[in-house]
Amino acid sequence: MNKKKIGIGIGTWAWGNKLVWGYKPETDDILLKKTFFDAIDGGLDLVDTADSYGTGNLFGQSEKLIGNFLEELPKRKLRKITIATKLAPFPWRIGRNGLNHAFQESNKRLRGHIKRAQLHWSTCRYAPWQEEQLLNGLGDLYEKGLIKEIGLSNTGPKRLSFLYQKLKERGIKITSIQMQFSLLTKPTLEDEKIKNLCIEQNIEYLAYSPLALGILAIKPNKSPKPRTFLRQKLFQNILPKTIELRKLLTNIGEKYSASQAQVALNWIRSHGAKPIVGIRNPLQAKDAISALNWSLTQREKERLDFHRNSCLANMPQNPFTSP
Repeated sequence: MNKKKIGIGIGTWAWGNKLVWGYKPETDDILLKKTFFDAIDGGLDLVDTADSYGTGNLFGQSEKLIGNFLEELPKRKLRKITIATKLAPFPWRIGRNGLNHAFQESNKRLRGHIKRAQLHWSTCRYAPWQEEQLLNGLGDLYEKGLIKEIGLSNTGPKRLSFLYQKLKERGIKITSIQMQFSLLTKPTLEDEKIKNLCIEQNIEYLAYSPLALGILAIKPNKSPKPRTFLRQKLFQNILPKTIELRKLLTNIGEKYSASQAQVALNWIRSHGAKPIVGIRNPLQAKDAISALNWSLTQREKERLDFHRNSCLANMPQNPFTSP
């Protein structure tokens, strides 16, 4: 088991996303504000966002909301958290300065509070040269003191080793990598290699979609209909095949008076990774905070590992993840 106390981060993909999450500013924004402050007060210490979070005319909406909330956060609380955003390597963002304008716009929305800039996905499969140049550009931002940390996302072990070495030659460290990781992601050798690299190089391993878009939080005897078509289809495919796994989450949770979500988050922490959990209301914030107060036993972790390996359904893999 990982001895180091691992925290939990706030995921904000849903903050502005109509397509997958059915975001409605007129009702959601007030709730999100309370959720944000409750989460920070409760000890969640990383706020993860992206310049592409927010669909259509709501592009950058997640960053805008966080920026507004941060303006009201006392300085002493602000010092305790990391604001991390992901910059998308769109095909038109090319060259060493390809992310400069995107960074400036994100920093404006986040009111100058970006601590960590992350490359949102790997371009290795279609334009490896682009990724290297953009990462060097982030290195330049770091050297100018505009950011304090650099992170990667959706980057496989081969590419992680290569990019880590490239920045190391400049005396710059990769602080974190985030990957899709949950009880419903397919176990792979690549994933184990990444975890080992993170331990060797002291890179923070961040797990996004730790609740598999909410599936792991659903009671074994329930089949709710989500707000959007995309999540409806996903639930139809995966819920019936995960009943046994969700029963186990419930059973373990009873021992700790904890929810299924808490058990799923603590399974991730037991693997040495920090979950970035999407929260949209104060109850979800409270639940995530409660997960910080207890840990799984080795036996419970192993039982969940076994069920994960034999599960009949997995989350779709991110097509942009590099080797």
